[in-house]
Order: sequence, then structure tokens, then C-alpha cells
Amino acid sequence: MKTIKKSLLTVSLLSAGLFSATQFANAGEVEVLHWWTSGGEAKSVAVLKEMMEKEGHTWKDFAVAGGGGESAMTVLKTRAVSGNPPAAAQIKGHNIQEWADLGFLTNLDEVAKAGNWDGILPQVVADTSKYQGHYVSVPVNVHRVNWLWANKVVLDKAGVKVPTSWDEFFTAGDKLKAAGVIPLAHGGQPWQDATLFEAIALETLGNADYNKAFVDLDQATLSGDKMVEAFTIFKKVHGYIDSNSPGRDWNVATSMVINGTAAMQVMGDWAKGEFSAANKQPGTDYVCAPTPGTDDAFTFNIDSFAFFKIKDKDNQKAQQDLAKTILSKDFQEVFNLNKGSIPVRLDMDMSKFDQCALDAMASFKATSKTGGLVPSMAHGMSTTSYVQGAMYDVITNFFNDADADPKQAAQQLAKAVKAAE
Repeated sequence: MKTIKKSLLTVSLLSAGLFSATQFANAGEVEVLHWWTSGGEAKSVAVLKEMMEKEGHTWKDFAVAGGGGESAMTVLKTRAVSGNPPAAAQIKGHNIQEWADLGFLTNLDEVAKAGNWDGILPQVVADTSKYQGHYVSVPVNVHRVNWLWANKVVLDKAGVKVPTSWDEFFTAGDKLKAAGVIPLAHGGQPWQDATLFEAIALETLGNADYNKAFVDLDQATLSGDKMVEAFTIFKKVHGYIDSNSPGRDWNVATSMVINGTAAMQVMGDWAKGEFSAANKQPGTDYVCAPTPGTDDAFTFNIDSFAFFKIKDKDNQKAQQDLAKTILSKDFQEVFNLNKGSIPVRLDMDMSKFDQCALDAMASFKATSKTGGLVPSMAHGMSTTSYVQGAMYDVITNFFNDADADPKQAAQQLAKAVKAAE
């Protein structure tokens, strides 16, 4: 079968069903592959497990330890090919389509119709969950990727405002440098380089051309003047990060903003969990704002569960109940409050969420109507893992080469994408 390369980090969450199948009619078992085992994510999984057990079902973790997740995918493929897949597995983006194309995923249309999924999900989100028009997966949450996080105290002390353009960023960066502060906290890893680059490209390309480049893989757009401009700005931004950036994890970069060593970071809203854990408050201690020039855009990263074909009738019922529960308002609220993301439903009561989440939801709703809701290339939503990997190589090599030429980089990006398609 076609190799599926998405990173899955799977570690154990030991759980046992509180009810036996004999206590409830049609009670079944749901075996679930996921990697949500730390902090708020673990709390959220525990809630999902509890909800399933209240339905009378047994929750069974599918735990595969191992680095970047390739071992988990190997085991998953072995299980699927042998006819014994889990009920659901955490898979996202185009990998969902690959599994469906291979015939492994089940049809969730019945539960989707009962839950009015087409009515409560933006179309672009619903489309990521479908294969040939049929639901085969369930979106769990929405992360906004094009966020700029800033230490408000540091900015105020340096006399600068949160930049709304890259020119403003460079002006602010010069003042911050003069004040002895690192302007931008960054981790020099390919996915982080790509996260920063796609935020810059979103500004230079605009929403329509962003989709042309990263979704449609249009050669003219990939190699065009706007992409050259994105690489030019990207190169200049490198001068505002510190020399210790290579290999740094994203959360370490976030901590630099929290403690005031650095002023800003470009990162998805999972960074908010680090601020919350440090008892920092939005608006007072830190600011969350769209990355420069992207007020009218929302780059999304969606976590999803793909649902596999299984044979046991009772387990099929449990599987359908799991799909229903994931999109229930109760679970959507608890999970996203813990994770820092926002609910994937458009009809949620957001009164318990903080200002960053409220801003994200407002933008999510607005951009879902205007065409500004765009899939993240850096986080595997816009294209296949093969194309994404090819883009990573070009972007990271360019970022780490002081002599690299932006025009040549845009041409290399187009060629690399064409070769990977």
C-alpha cells in the first residue's frame, strides 16, 4: 500500500472500561489510536473516555510507542491489512483521503446526517473529513496557525506596538535589538521554518494565490513574483532571530517570549497553553494577533479521527457513538478549553473561552464566508506529505543559507513540488 508518512507520536494511556458489555444492550468496544497524553490533552481524552463509558461502551487505547510516529503507522498498516484495524485513529489532512482511497475507512454519513454536520461545520472543514462526498472522519478541533504571540511588557518597555505588516515588524525589531531583546523567538526545525514561511507567503500572496500555490500547486504562482517577495522577507526575518535557534523546540521558543528574553513568536494557538501554564493572561501579559498582514485570513490545522471498517456489530455501534460524541457540544467545549484550540462547530457557546479563542472563533466564522479560511501547508492540511516534504527542504535550506537567492528559491520550490506530485 502507499506509504503514509504523517508524523504520529503514540504513547500509552492506560485505561479500562468501567462497564462490561453485558451491562448494556449493544455495548461495544472502541479501540482508539491517538497521541494526546500530556497536560490538557490527557484530561480531554479522559473526558471522551468517560463519555463513551456512560454510553455503556469500553474504551481501549491503541498504544504504540516510538519517535516520529512511523512505527505507529507501520503497526496501523499491519493491523489494517490483516483485517483488524482500530475503530478510530488520529489521522489528518490528505492522509485521510489516502486511507479512504485504499478502502479502509467506513461511511459515517448516517451519524453525520443525524448530527447535521453539514450545517454545523464550515464547508472547507467538512470537505477535509469526506472522501468522494461521504464522511469518513470526524474533525475534533481547529487550530489557527497564523498567530503572532508577543510579550506585552517587553513591547511596551521598548515603545513598540504589535506589528501589522512586515515593514512594521522590521522597524519594531530594530528597536527591540537596541533594547537588548531578541525580536523573534524561533526554533530552527523544518516544520517551524515552514510555519513562519507560510505566514509570510499568506501576506504576500493573499488568500486566493495562497490556495493556488499550496493547494492547487500552480507552477506559475509557486515561482512567481509574489513568492519571490515572500522568500525575500523570509530571508530578512532571519536577521531578527538569535544564533541559538537551530534545533530549538517550539515550546522553548515560547518560553523565551514568556520570560521576556524574546519579544515575539509566530506559532499556532497551541502556544497559548504555555502562557496559560505560566499563569499569564491575554491582554495583560501577552498579546495574540494575526501574523503581519493576515487580518483577513485564518490558516487552519485540524486534528481528526479517521474511522476504520470493523466487523463486530456492537463495536460498530460504539464506533458510531464515538463519532457522535466527538462533535457533541459538551466534548467540543471541554477539549478545546484544555487544548488552546477552538471548537470546530460554528454554533458553540464561547462564554467560557478567553479573548484569544474568541478572536479566533470570530475570524474562523468570518473567513469561512469570505474565502480567507485556508489550509496550512506547514501542518499537513493543504497537500500530500510528499509535496509538503519537498517544500520543507527548499524552505529550510534557503533559510539556513545566507547567500541563497529568493528568485532561485521560488523556482526551486516550483520544481520540487512538480517532482513530488
